Amino acid sequence: MDTFQEVLSTLGFVIRAIGFLLLGFGVARFTLDAYYKAVWQVQITLAAGFFLLLIGLTHYASPASMGTFAIGAGAALMMQFMGKKEEPKEEEHAKDKKK
Repeated sequence: MDTFQEVLSTLGFVIRAIGFLLLGFGVARFTLDAYYKAVWQVQITLAAGFFLLLIGLTHYASPASMGTFAIGAGAALMMQFMGKKEEPKEEEHAKDKKK
């Protein structure tokens, strides 16, 4: 019976890690998307809320959970600040085909 409980415990840790990873990604992505579209009062509230969430997770969550949250948030930040690839315009495609 102990082995079964250990397996469930390990499975619980993996699910919690995946959950915090997705939570970090989702919260950071939402904060960044809403930040650029909002007025300054909402921007202050979003930034304060995100950092208060980080402080709360640091104090109350386990280090592994906080680490996976940080990895998810970091991935969202990197995706946001890397920029988007610009696709060539249709006119450029037509010119390339004629050559």
